[in-house]
Amino acid sequence: MDTNTTVDLSGLWVPIVTPFANDGSVDLASLERLGVRLLADGADGLVALGTTGEPATLSQAERRTVVEVCDSVCREHDARLMIGTGTNSTQATIDETEFLTTGTSAAAALVVVPYYTRPSPQAVVEHLHLVADGSPTPVVIYNVPYRTGLGLDSESVLATAEHSNIVGLKQSVAMLDTHTLNVLRSCGDDFAVLAGDDAFIGPTILMGGRGAISAAAHLCTAAFAELVAASLGGNAARSAELTHRLLPVVQAGFAEPNPTVFKGALSRSGDISTGAVRRPLTPASASSVDSLLEAVAVAEN
Repeated sequence: MDTNTTVDLSGLWVPIVTPFANDGSVDLASLERLGVRLLADGADGLVALGTTGEPATLSQAERRTVVEVCDSVCREHDARLMIGTGTNSTQATIDETEFLTTGTSAAAALVVVPYYTRPSPQAVVEHLHLVADGSPTPVVIYNVPYRTGLGLDSESVLATAEHSNIVGLKQSVAMLDTHTLNVLRSCGDDFAVLAGDDAFIGPTILMGGRGAISAAAHLCTAAFAELVAASLGGNAARSAELTHRLLPVVQAGFAEPNPTVFKGALSRSGDISTGAVRRPLTPASASSVDSLLEAVAVAEN
């Protein structure tokens, strides 16, 4: 399915957590409240069902409900929505993308490199092209070898980007490496690279990236928004200053498996009702949440 691929992916996107109530159900009121606050504090868009949203432990009906709440918030506040739809099955990803994006305002579907099955690089390119063929919305590649066990090199990313319905890349490779730089150097204006590792937002954008998908921006949202804006504006000095200030927040937030520490802090701050996560994750330790909130307090002073 060929779609209009003119889509603005620039700015700060927050991959919003999925809050849970005390009975284990999805807490839709907290989800809406958090989404409104993130946008009010400067986020340009929300990513529903990113890794931070724990989609693997949600039912299909729950995933659709989360999307609908985020879609409503984004529509009301004139913001953009991206939806995580990737699985390790090509047909399942095609089906999930259609199910989750149809009838929404989604600017893009975020499709992860297939995990566990470890297909060849060429097979990954074909997988992403097949998904893009059938997707009713433009596709953003999610390259996160830490989670999938399989990373895309620059040659594979650029080959994938030749598809007219593939419009961007969330690059989460825990560094600003030569593959990322090659993509930034070689991709066209109709393909956006988004920083997916919060410690490298500034450098990635200054080297040609268009923005970031940042889990740490659940907290200090305004400062992360300023970091993205300064970097997009070419203000390297301000970008460096904010990168250094926010680094302890990033490090503290990822001290335990994501999103446990962030949910603990959001619960303490009253953004969501509980810090609960679904098994096999377990809640973050009190000491890790303390450390994150201490880092936030320093960063915001």
